[in-house]
Amino acid sequence: MAFFARFSSKPAEAQPVAPDSALAQGLEKTKEGLFKRLSRAVIGKSKVDDEVLDKLEEALILSDVGVETTLRVVELVQKRVARDKVLNTAELNQILREEIELLLEGNENATSTLPDTQGNPYVVMVVGVNGVGKTTTIGKLAARLVAEGKKVYIGAADTFRAAAVDQLEVWAARAGATIVKQQMGADPASVAFDTLSSAKANGANVVFIDTAGRLHNKVNLMNELSKIRNVMRKVIPSAPHEVLLVLDGSTGQNAYQQAKEFSKATEVTALAITKLDGTAKGGVVIGISDQLKVPVKYIGVGEKVDDLQLFDKKKFVETLFGN
Repeated sequence: MAFFARFSSKPAEAQPVAPDSALAQGLEKTKEGLFKRLSRAVIGKSKVDDEVLDKLEEALILSDVGVETTLRVVELVQKRVARDKVLNTAELNQILREEIELLLEGNENATSTLPDTQGNPYVVMVVGVNGVGKTTTIGKLAARLVAEGKKVYIGAADTFRAAAVDQLEVWAARAGATIVKQQMGADPASVAFDTLSSAKANGANVVFIDTAGRLHNKVNLMNELSKIRNVMRKVIPSAPHEVLLVLDGSTGQNAYQQAKEFSKATEVTALAITKLDGTAKGGVVIGISDQLKVPVKYIGVGEKVDDLQLFDKKKFVETLFGN
C-alpha cells in the first residue's frame, strides 16, 4: 500500500475539487494543447459524429495519451453517446472527464501514513534511467518525510557515477536525512545491505535505495536490480516494500517504453512521473497508468520540494479538462 489509501472501487460521483495552482501551472502546456485540439474537433459541430470522434482520437494521441489508451477512450465515448443519447458536443468534455477518471480508478490517493512493517523501516527501491530525476525525487521525498518527523536513510547504490553520489549527498544534507555510501565502483548490493543494516539498527522509519540508471535495455543493469533485492531481503525479509519507477514525462511515449522494460525486469509497484511542467505531453500519465495497471503515486510539476505532488486523479482530470 505504500504511503497510500486506495480509492473506492465504485465509480465516483462528480464533485467539485479544490483548485491547485501549482498543478494547474504545471499542466498548463498539456491543457492548452489538448484544449486547442479538442476545440478544433468540435468547432462548427452540433453533435458527436464520426468526424468528431476521429478528431478526438487525433487530439488524444498528439497529447501522448498513447494509441491503445486513446482507442479505449474513444470506444467508451461512443458507448456513452449511444447509451445516453448524448449528441451535443458541449457535453463531450464532461464525458471525457468521467471516462478518463474511471481509467485511473486503479490509482491510489496519497496519505503520509506509513504501513506496518513489523518494526522494520519501510524500504523503497528507486529505479529509472539516468536523467529522469531519480536523485531529485528521492531528495524531495526525504525532505517531506523528515519534515513530518520521520527518520530517513538514503543508500547511494548508484556507484557507477560519481556525480550521482555527490548529488545524493547534497539532497540528504538539505533534507536532514542520513546517507550511506561506499567508494566509487563499489558493489551496489553491498551498499544496500549496509544501508538497511544501519537503518534497522538505528530505528529509521524509511529507507530509499538509489540505483544505477543506465539505459533500460542493458541486461546487466536489470540483473543488478535483482541482486540488490535479494541482498536486502537478508536484512529485512519483506524488503523492498515498494519499487518506485521514476519516469520523465517530457519524453512522452519513450517514458512508456521505459516503464514496460523495467516492469519486465523487476516488480514495479509505483510510478513517479516528473518534469510535467515543461511539456505538453502530460497525457502520458493517463496512458502509462492505463496500460501498465501500476499506480501513479507522484507527479512532478516544478523544481520546488512541494512541486513533487502526491497524485490525485480527481485533481489531475479536473485540471486537464476543467473550465
